[in-house]
Amino acid sequence: MIRHVAMFKWNDEVTEAHVRAASTALDGLPEVIDALLDYRHGPDLGLVDGNFDYVVVADVADEAGFFAYRDHPAHQAFITGFIAGHVAQRCAVQYRLD
Repeated sequence: MIRHVAMFKWNDEVTEAHVRAASTALDGLPEVIDALLDYRHGPDLGLVDGNFDYVVVADVADEAGFFAYRDHPAHQAFITGFIAGHVAQRCAVQYRLD
C-alpha cells in the first residue's frame, strides 16, 4: 500500500469560505475515485507556528492506484478550482506502508 501526503500553505487572499468549499470538494473524491482506499484531509490545528495550513492523506494499493488518483478528472478539477492560484507553498511525499 502507498500513502500520499500533500500539505499546502494558502495564499494570504484565501478565505475561510474557500477552505470550507475545498474541504467539501475533497469529501466527494472517494465517491468517484475507486483507487482511494482511505482518504483524509483537514486544516492544521494551529498548535505550532510555521506548520502548513492544510493536509490531504490518501492511501492507495500501489503505484497504478496513485497515478489513477493523481490523474483522475475529478482530482484534476479540484486542483484547478481550489489549489492553482490559491497556494503559496505545497509539499508532498509518497511512501510505502508495510
